[in-house]
Amino acid sequence: WSIGGPVGRERLMGPTDEFERAARLCGYRRIAGIDEVGRGPLAGPVVAAAVVLPVRSRLAGVNDSKQLSERERERFYITIREQAVGVGIGWADVAEIDRLNILEATRLAMRRALEQLVPSPDYVLIDAVSLPGVSIPARPIIKGDSLSISIAAASIVAKVTRDRLMARYHDTFPEYGFLSHKGYGTAEHLERLAHHGPCSIHRRSFAPVKLAMSARKMGEVHPTGPTLSE
Repeated sequence: WSIGGPVGRERLMGPTDEFERAARLCGYRRIAGIDEVGRGPLAGPVVAAAVVLPVRSRLAGVNDSKQLSERERERFYITIREQAVGVGIGWADVAEIDRLNILEATRLAMRRALEQLVPSPDYVLIDAVSLPGVSIPARPIIKGDSLSISIAAASIVAKVTRDRLMARYHDTFPEYGFLSHKGYGTAEHLERLAHHGPCSIHRRSFAPVKLAMSARKMGEVHPTGPTLSE
C-alpha cells in the first residue's frame, strides 16, 4: 500500500474507498475528493465540487458521473448531500476561462470548492489535476472518478450543479438549446452557434466560437437565414 492506494491492481467494480482508507492509515481524518465538470464545453462555467464522506458511507452504485444516467445522478446527488461530512462547490466563469485558459480556470474552481468545505479537509484526492498553491497534502489520481468513492461523489455533485445551471441559462438563451447539450460542441450547438453567433456565456477563446465570430464578421452567415426549430 502507498498513500495513493494499491498500485497496479485491476479495478472492475467501480470506485472504492481504498484510497481513502490508505490515507487514514497515514493519519489523515478528513479526506476530500475533488472533481470538475465542464472543461470541454463551448459555453458556460467550469464547475468543481469537493466532498468529504464519512468513514462508513453507504453509496452503493456510485460511479463516475459520466457512467450514470441523469436520473441516477440526481438520486445520488441527494444521498451524497445527506451523508457527506462536507460539500464545497466552486466555479470559474466564462470571463475567467478566457482570461486564464481552461486548465488554470479548472484549478481556480477547485480551489474555490475547497475553500467552501467546513470543516476543512486535511488531505485531498483530486481527479488527475495537480493543484498548486494549496497547502493541504494532495494526491492527483488518473481516472480518479472511477477509482475513488470521494472523487466519484464529487463528480456527481459537480455534474448535477452544472447541469442545473445550464438549464437556467437555457431559459435565458433558448435559441442555443443549452438544455439538451449543456454547452458541449454537439452538431446542434454548432449549427445554432453559426446561425446566432455567440452569446455572453460562450467561451470566446475556444476555436469553434472564434470561428463562428469570424464567419459572422465576414458576412458568411446571413442574419435573416432560416430559423432553427427549438
